[in-house]
Amino acid sequence: MRFGVGISDHMADGGVADSYWEALEGHSRAWRALGLSFDPFAVCREALGAHWPGGAVVGRRGGRRLGDGVAREPNQGFLVHFDDASREYREDLLDVPLIGQFAFNLYLSVPPSGGETVLWRHRWQPGDEAYRLPGSYGYDEAVVRGAESLEITPRVGEALLIDPRNFHAVRPSRGARRVALGFAVGLASSGQLVTWA
Repeated sequence: MRFGVGISDHMADGGVADSYWEALEGHSRAWRALGLSFDPFAVCREALGAHWPGGAVVGRRGGRRLGDGVAREPNQGFLVHFDDASREYREDLLDVPLIGQFAFNLYLSVPPSGGETVLWRHRWQPGDEAYRLPGSYGYDEAVVRGAESLEITPRVGEALLIDPRNFHAVRPSRGARRVALGFAVGLASSGQLVTWA
């Protein structure tokens, strides 16, 4: 389950399909209909920016503001995969070039067991494509066989900031829901942090 729009779901020939902007407009209407007294993604950006010179702002593409973030409930987990805007898009994804990338997740609900994030010290190499699962974003876990790994158990109220260019996965949840707010964070060549979803 997801509430929000992910740009990776609207990739087309190494670029961004027009459907992203249409979906983003629909999401903005749905978000306003919630009637929240605050914007949780803005709170997260402000907390990140408070510890970074220049702060954190939502990124732009072609002058248009990208999405703030998504709320996700991956109770079935996520397959082994990586996220790398510099590699996945044929041109700069944002109006400012990126020199680094992170993934941000703030946990709102966690299961009593399962739901761990696993991060491997292995970045994509051409030979890894032999392990890609057909018709999927993910890879067979054999792609990271022998790589050093770290398993992180989520806790409510904690945020995780990782380098998503390393292969990573989320284990299935058991016994309760795993709900998190998330977005991508880029370190721009300007020195500012920019976010997008």
